[in-house]
Amino acid sequence: MSGAHFRYCPQCATALAERVEHEDGGLKSRLRCPACNWTHWNNPTPVLAAIVEVDGKVLLARNAAWTHRMFALITGFMEAGESPEEGIAREIAEETNLVADELSLVGVHEFLRMNQVIITYHARCHGEVKLSPELAEYKLFAPEDIKCWRAGTGLALADWLRGRGIEPEFVDIPRQPPANTAT
Repeated sequence: MSGAHFRYCPQCATALAERVEHEDGGLKSRLRCPACNWTHWNNPTPVLAAIVEVDGKVLLARNAAWTHRMFALITGFMEAGESPEEGIAREIAEETNLVADELSLVGVHEFLRMNQVIITYHARCHGEVKLSPELAEYKLFAPEDIKCWRAGTGLALADWLRGRGIEPEFVDIPRQPPANTAT
């Protein structure tokens, strides 16, 4: 069960127990508190992603925590009180120092492995790239040179490429993915 890392009730500190019950027309497995009946719903987390375009090229960045040379879209979590558009513009500025001049929604995709829903935008940006400490390096790619993986932001990037008349090339993620593979 996803979300099993949530072990104790935030209301009374009792250990949560997995319970399978009839709910919404079928059997559902949930973590519930046996003392106060609090439920951990384990809803997906909304994540924002940007296909950052600078002078006709797509900026892909490598997370500083990654040991491999995979480059990915700029992503981040939406904060309370902001719209998805405000959130992705903020993330782009925080992570790359770029200013988003124009945003357009690419799509919404599931990323089941991480229990996330990814909301992806195409962002035309300008400015001088200065990476946050979260990112180790970046590369600019011609759209036709980008390869996509088959989940999450890779699906969003593939949709964007198709919208530009480019049939995306998909790759499986090896242990050391190629530098032009987007996640």
